[in-house]
Amino acid sequence: MARWVSIILVIIGASSYGLLSSFIKMAYGQGFGDGQITPAQMVVGTFFVWILVLFHKPSWQNPFKGPWIKLGLIGIFGLALTTIFLNIAISELKASLSIILLFQFTWMTIAMDCIANRRLPRKAELLAILLIIVGTLLSVNILETELRQISMRGILFGILSALTYSLFLFFTGQVKSTLPPLMKSAVMVTAAIPVLFCIYPPTVFFQPDGGKLLLWGLLLGLLGQVVPTIAFNIGIPRIGSSLSAMLGSIELPVAVIAAYLIIGEPVTGLQWLGMGLILVGIVISENKS
Repeated sequence: MARWVSIILVIIGASSYGLLSSFIKMAYGQGFGDGQITPAQMVVGTFFVWILVLFHKPSWQNPFKGPWIKLGLIGIFGLALTTIFLNIAISELKASLSIILLFQFTWMTIAMDCIANRRLPRKAELLAILLIIVGTLLSVNILETELRQISMRGILFGILSALTYSLFLFFTGQVKSTLPPLMKSAVMVTAAIPVLFCIYPPTVFFQPDGGKLLLWGLLLGLLGQVVPTIAFNIGIPRIGSSLSAMLGSIELPVAVIAAYLIIGEPVTGLQWLGMGLILVGIVISENKS
């Protein structure tokens, strides 16, 4: 496969994630809450991942081989909690702001790596952290928005989603497994379902709007699990993690543009500047020199 095809696939996967927040906001606008949308998204998404495994014969391996417990814990604390926290943030804040808060995972992951390896941040990493923080403050429109106009609950859960996502990224890199990527993903998302049902009982599917809820789960599961899983599993191994991380940052502008076009969220010049600084910070953070 040509390198440029792999690059396009990674961009498609990241863009799919970027569209997700706007459609979740639309589902909230139709009367559904995070306690309904989150289980619909994750259950249907998990179903689709197993369908992919079923039709991909090289993935037919024993899921209990290797560090499956560690993979399950990563799925619980990384995937499940990130989805739960982010969806709560989206219910409280603008879709674009929720994604901006999620992107704090960049500097959090740097901090985790420094703590784990007992090292000081490199100059490039410090500059990246500074740019991301300044960019976030501008993106929140802190100069023109009073703090009381912003949901502190939404901010808290947005930051928590960044923390759990950074834990997911960090520990995924630490756990070595010989499982094929699709089966590895299936183990992670499946382990998250019992914990999800402890928080959001599956009775949400047996309510009058259960059929409509499943349709939303179909759309959100495709955008959140199926398209990115296929695109990343094909593209990332062929172009490497560093380039993939930089290409993946396209999720942020896609999320903001989608929020503007699909649900009409306004974006100011300062906010565009802030997002630009965040993207520059992400690129700098990938400089390993």
